[in-house]
Amino acid sequence: MRIAYHLGVHCTDDDRLVRTLHRNADQLAGAGIEVPEPGRYRNLIRDAAIQLKGQPASMEMQANLLDQIMEADAANRLILSWENFLAFPAWAVKGRFYHTGGDRMRTICQIFPEIEAEFHLGLRNPATYLPELHRRQRGRDYAEFIEGTDPLSLRWSDLILQLIDRNPGVPITVWADEDTPLIWPEVLQAVSGHPAGMQLDGVDELLGTVMTVDGMTRMAAYMEKHPPQGVAQRRRVVSAFLDKFARPDVVEMSFSLPDWTEDMVAVMTETYDRDMAYIASLPGVTVITP
Repeated sequence: MRIAYHLGVHCTDDDRLVRTLHRNADQLAGAGIEVPEPGRYRNLIRDAAIQLKGQPASMEMQANLLDQIMEADAANRLILSWENFLAFPAWAVKGRFYHTGGDRMRTICQIFPEIEAEFHLGLRNPATYLPELHRRQRGRDYAEFIEGTDPLSLRWSDLILQLIDRNPGVPITVWADEDTPLIWPEVLQAVSGHPAGMQLDGVDELLGTVMTVDGMTRMAAYMEKHPPQGVAQRRRVVSAFLDKFARPDVVEMSFSLPDWTEDMVAVMTETYDRDMAYIASLPGVTVITP
């Protein structure tokens, strides 16, 4: 068995991935893929990690935890998803992104040390990630939130390098949150490992959050008449409809943090693009792109 850990990050997924996969749990179970309801394992994993303090769990403890997490007696693949695997939101920005993330995942992997692991995570432009992360920590002063961290110094590659260093040999799959509407079926397949020909229910719901109702209706009608022949063609169709029918309130970037300027946002965005290219060059890392 393998465990696919979906690590978030905060302000990218909001449990959409695990909800979609769990919606298809019966179909996926037929392919040997277990997608437990998150309430079955999040507190268990947190408490086990605290108890073990980085030491490997005994076989008895592992068996007991798996009995509580899984419905099936056996599976080829287990999907565990939680945006707090790397850190809780208050600790997401402390000089670096998720500065203890590598160690936390090493500790969590020690709960099932004999089971091969994979890490999956979406990343987001810091220029939009930081304002949204701050907004969700209601009532927290920006100075306290940023705590001396220079937003221009933040790099997601620091987190990825941590994960590689502290969890050698664990494959990592990454995607840009901004690309998710175009690559959502591929993201779902990368995490779940389901067969390429399997059709999941609800796979187009993400598009409904960024495209107008009229656009979704027109795109569905077009695809019914002209079924896409493969991934590349589907992306071209989706991209064309997004260009015309994207919801302005979703695609327009805004910011209102103290001392931020348009030039600063532009620099952060350019740095993010270069950082994603660097991440794609790292060994053991797969980046899903449109």
